[in-house]
Amino acid sequence: MSEDLARLDATAQAELVRIGEVSPEELALAAIERAERINPDLNAIIHPLYEQGLETSRGELPDGPFRGVPFVFKDLGAGLAGQPMHMGMEGLKEADFRLPIDTFLGARFRDAGLVTIGKTNTPELGIVPTTEPEAYGATHNPWDLDRSPGGSSGGSAAAVAAGIVPIAHANDGGGSIRIPASCCGLVGLKPTRGRTSLGPLVGDTMSGLTVEHVVSRSVRDVALALDATNGPAPGDPYVAPPPLRPYMEELVADPGALRITVLTEAIGAPHIEVEPAVAAATREAATMLEGLGHQIDEDVPALDPSFDLIETFLTRWYAGQTEILDQFGILLGRELGPDDVEPLTWAMAEEGRRRHSGQYLAAVSQHQAIARMLGIWFESGHDLLLTPTMGELPPPLGSFASDPDDPLATIHRGEQTAAFTALINATGQPAISLPLAWSRHETGGADGAPSHLPIGVQLVAPLGREDVLLRVAAQLEQAHPWADRLPETFSVPSG
Repeated sequence: MSEDLARLDATAQAELVRIGEVSPEELALAAIERAERINPDLNAIIHPLYEQGLETSRGELPDGPFRGVPFVFKDLGAGLAGQPMHMGMEGLKEADFRLPIDTFLGARFRDAGLVTIGKTNTPELGIVPTTEPEAYGATHNPWDLDRSPGGSSGGSAAAVAAGIVPIAHANDGGGSIRIPASCCGLVGLKPTRGRTSLGPLVGDTMSGLTVEHVVSRSVRDVALALDATNGPAPGDPYVAPPPLRPYMEELVADPGALRITVLTEAIGAPHIEVEPAVAAATREAATMLEGLGHQIDEDVPALDPSFDLIETFLTRWYAGQTEILDQFGILLGRELGPDDVEPLTWAMAEEGRRRHSGQYLAAVSQHQAIARMLGIWFESGHDLLLTPTMGELPPPLGSFASDPDDPLATIHRGEQTAAFTALINATGQPAISLPLAWSRHETGGADGAPSHLPIGVQLVAPLGREDVLLRVAAQLEQAHPWADRLPETFSVPSG
């Protein structure tokens, strides 16, 4: 029964609970069995909360849309009081740091009826687009155990792709929902800035770069999760426009004939080389959309040619690491030093101290200007932008290993991975990665056989228009389904 349940998305599992065919406890037991069998190969769940999850499943659960469905939190961002929160940091691991209170989003996940059975791996502070922290070791991609599951929500994505849970918490400051979704063959929706709350412990992250949501195997799961969690909370600095109707209703709405622009070169980063298989997958997605009646063109946004996405983004990213290390120094009662964090983290924090506040504000202003230009472009008659999610296939584990002589080289290695996603964090629009292609990669998986690597394709909508994204995503899912494409790790036990 465990494997049969694993093939169902979160919406279907919740429906089985609703009609009485399975109990929340049975779902939790099945998920824990899969975790104990599969996770040793993946290292996706680093904080098993199995006993707590079983106790919760046996109790009175909120009557939410996901009542009884097993769930995991990423070990960074949203969570519930008393849960570990180590963010990939050795210092927080040694201190056994735990969340003092429920976050607003964590409480909304709980109120939706989700049953937490663990927390998942993340790179230190979510910095890089892979999941290989020194504190907890590498998470492996279920499609090829020698490859990265992406980051920073790689642990969550691996757990869903392998069938441990049907849906998992994730967050995104430069692509950290969409990149793991692409690497692991999942659906990953980055909502509009301010659509879900980061409070009460955080107002925003780096002036609004980060949003939180989920990864799943179906479009309806991400829509239903957004229905359950969207909306402002007290003190939020940004508020997204409210939806006109429930997002689940968008899945059956006719999107009409949309004008969709295809882009395979990264805006603001012309030096980025896009791997041929990724560019081909994007063009194939354009053909799919054209076949569904949409108009495809290459009328790409004409943005300021002096715009340098990489350096302006990194100015904000560096400052964020400086700020968070200072904050944790206060929490731990001592100033943090280079021995407390990985070399890349310390180098970024030091660079954040070197770049002055005027540079930071200038980077934010430039990103806001680009957001307005992109908004004007959408207003001029464009409905969606179609791009690769990543500039490359899922990279081998170790690709982001730190160079002791040049730690910052690691972050620049991520430019090819995140060039298409980071721009959308800077501008705040909603975007979704869909698993529309797989590449046969001859270097092979863990057993030496050729591996089939997922390739995600990204759709971007105007601010506040998750409704348009979800209509088209549901249309693509129905016309070109991916639910039956599962990695071998999905059903192969450890050893």
